Amino acid sequence: MNPVLFDVAGLKIYSYGFFIAIGALLGILYMAWQGKRELGLKFDQVNSLFLLIFVAAFVGGKVFLFFEDPSFYLAKPSKLFTGNGFVFYGSFIFAVPTMIIYFKRQSIPIYAMLDVMAVTTCLVHIFGRLGCFMAGCCHGSPTSMPWGVVFTDPACQANPKGVSLHPSQLYESMFIVIVLVVIFVIRKYRVFYGQLFLSYLMLYAVGRFVLEYWRGDVGRGFVIDQYVSHSQFIALCIFLVSLFFYVRWYNRNRLSLYKKPI
Repeated sequence: MNPVLFDVAGLKIYSYGFFIAIGALLGILYMAWQGKRELGLKFDQVNSLFLLIFVAAFVGGKVFLFFEDPSFYLAKPSKLFTGNGFVFYGSFIFAVPTMIIYFKRQSIPIYAMLDVMAVTTCLVHIFGRLGCFMAGCCHGSPTSMPWGVVFTDPACQANPKGVSLHPSQLYESMFIVIVLVVIFVIRKYRVFYGQLFLSYLMLYAVGRFVLEYWRGDVGRGFVIDQYVSHSQFIALCIFLVSLFFYVRWYNRNRLSLYKKPI
């Protein structure tokens, strides 16, 4: 596709960063609006939270990227900080504890705020995968389907180039749009705080597990050779843990939404 969106007098605007920025902007605006509406969140709290999430997500994404191919990054450590290399699950796993610690220190209702973050995460994720598509990273496996895409730009990260590939980035982006719609429907009938967040985790885990079978980027890493990738294993773990807490919170913390969030 087009890794470089604009090049004005040598100043390059990369597609990946551009789409991430759009998603982040929409995410922070939603967080500020819904956080104030539901929980009385102040804008400076939103700014601080988003900065912490950004740092945690960056570190987590790079740490997980390193462990996908440790020998390569030990030999060429600079490669870890170039290009668009991130692992979503790494970013997510580092960001969630960071959020919870911040919520506790700021006395922000944890479960209710996690529900707000479910929508925020979806918004960033949707545009992030569009950025992946433009950059050619996180691409799919070869396909003969009519909707296959061919990456030809030498700067894009797709491999192989000039071959029709599944647009797995678009599959995931469209799937997250569906997840977002489902979350808004669930919110209308929400019976406990944290339900939206756990629903997001379970839905995404299922979708990611399935979509992995169309991923074609090298260095995926497998727990069970050629059958279960690292991402699928993490998705399975997240689904089971989320399901456990969903049942537990439903039984123990079901409450009227007129009560104070916990």
